[in-house]
Amino acid sequence: MRPTLPFVGFAALALSFASGCASGTATTRAPRSDLKVITREQIQELQVSNAYDAVKALRGNWLNVRGTESFRYPLGIQVYLDGTKVGDISTLSGIASPPIQFIRWYSGQEATTRWGIDHGAGAIYVSTRVTRDGKPEPPPGAVH
Repeated sequence: MRPTLPFVGFAALALSFASGCASGTATTRAPRSDLKVITREQIQELQVSNAYDAVKALRGNWLNVRGTESFRYPLGIQVYLDGTKVGDISTLSGIASPPIQFIRWYSGQEATTRWGIDHGAGAIYVSTRVTRDGKPEPPPGAVH
């Protein structure tokens, strides 16, 4: 007696699935990098001298002002160095790259929530601090 066509199809599907699972070739993927953070390693690979050059090379779109400007609150991307507001994006040129642990982008909404209404264009946070165990201090708002 000849097997019916649905049974043969099912058997072929099951065999195909089993061989795929048993092959042992697992696909390994590199962890996705956070597009809101530039790491120390990325900066060192570039061999740039300051934070502005690192941002321009790796995340140039961070330097573009977005949003609606008003007379009361003109738009400008704010820059923070280790928690202290240091100015606009032009101040990134004065931050030497060797001590930088990371640079993080905050959108206008995130920055406004964190630092106030004059941050509608966003903020760039530069950290040179490390924790006691030698790891970079996490950016504000990061999940530990």
